[in-house]
Amino acid sequence: MTATKPLKWTSIIGYGLGDMANNFAFSMGMLFLLNYYTDVAGISAAAAGTVLVVVRIYDAIMDIVAGRVIDRTGTLSRWGRFRPYLLWGSLPLLLLNVAVFSVPSGWSEGAKLAYAYVTYALLGTAYSFVNIPYGSLASVMTQDPRERSRLGAARTLMGMGTVIFLAFVLGPVLRSVHGAALQSQLTRFTLILVVIGMIFYFICFKTSREVVERDIQNPSWKDSLSALRSNRPLQMLCLVALCVLIGSSAMGASGLYYARYVLGDPKHFLTIILITTIVGALISVPLAPMLVGRLGKKGAFLLGMALATTAHLLLYFVPASNLIGVFGTLALGAVGFMLAMIVMWALEGDTVEYGEWRSGVRIEGLNYSVFSFTRKCGQALGGSIPAFLLAASAYVPNVAVQSPTVVRTIQQGVALVPAIAFAVAFLIMLFYPLSDRRFLELVEEIKMRRQQS
Repeated sequence: MTATKPLKWTSIIGYGLGDMANNFAFSMGMLFLLNYYTDVAGISAAAAGTVLVVVRIYDAIMDIVAGRVIDRTGTLSRWGRFRPYLLWGSLPLLLLNVAVFSVPSGWSEGAKLAYAYVTYALLGTAYSFVNIPYGSLASVMTQDPRERSRLGAARTLMGMGTVIFLAFVLGPVLRSVHGAALQSQLTRFTLILVVIGMIFYFICFKTSREVVERDIQNPSWKDSLSALRSNRPLQMLCLVALCVLIGSSAMGASGLYYARYVLGDPKHFLTIILITTIVGALISVPLAPMLVGRLGKKGAFLLGMALATTAHLLLYFVPASNLIGVFGTLALGAVGFMLAMIVMWALEGDTVEYGEWRSGVRIEGLNYSVFSFTRKCGQALGGSIPAFLLAASAYVPNVAVQSPTVVRTIQQGVALVPAIAFAVAFLIMLFYPLSDRRFLELVEEIKMRRQQS
């Protein structure tokens, strides 16, 4: 396999399965952890929000550490630089996901908080040493823009598949089971995810190959920092990703509260998940390659963010009694968001080549880890904003009806915060400098340099 040869469908699907396994830990946290901490473990909303923001910022820092370690390890074996981490790190990651959702019920709140901090931080560390090599893998599997878009579509589609699976299985459980019985079911469920996740990681490992060459196998820290400082497209993309993840994380953390207390029925949470995943995927996944071909990756991203911004702004003003309007705007927002996410994965891969062209140093691991760092900062901020809003609005867990102030606060978390964040991402991307044509020129220049050296 060469860097420009079309990828086999087995490689594309296998790569997507890796993100499905990643999301057993990631999406569990994004969708259910805040609700688990407040309504199951008995941790106050303000304390739970602090856990989320502090640990997720720690996770973001660990991404930088992981990226540096991975770039410095060299080619570990005939398996490559990144693929071995999918095997070595996957089991600790999945087992720690079990631990995170197993807060001891008989402990004091202080002890529960300590347990939450330690287990969630360990989970984040393990996730960094699996997700950074996984994300970096796409940039060494191919240099073809269309193939990278397909890899981005595969991981987006598979990741959304995990969200659907979790919502269908855990949503009804969280709605109908409480106390010790709920904790027991969560423990059994996360243990099942350990087995399924290990299978998916192994398939990803077996079906992927690292084919893009690197001239400097173990770049120094000075050279790596120099490459990052000169990589303006990466810096701008990181700011964009920060905003996008603030918006999507605020939406995800607010979804269950929105269904229960604004729409008046927790069953609507499943409908929200279906709309924001299946509808978004069915439209955006086949649409993305066509739009990239016509508008370029930058144009396709801008279109996606424009749709998402408009939809969430409308959602804030749609009455909760108008379910057709609510679900329609959510569908529009999902199409825009997923289109932007598919393109964003491909854009990150392009910044690797830009950095190599500009500095002569190729740092897939650190490049992706910086991108992931900003994404996790966005997740930390976006995921904690609803918690702090709830705390400020005098939210009371597990009551049938919340006050109008709480209801309005939940609407802000699910609609207004995402709309503002997506709008800022749109404005930043307007000034993004790396076009598809320029990217292909850079790849050719890198090849010429390598041939002349």
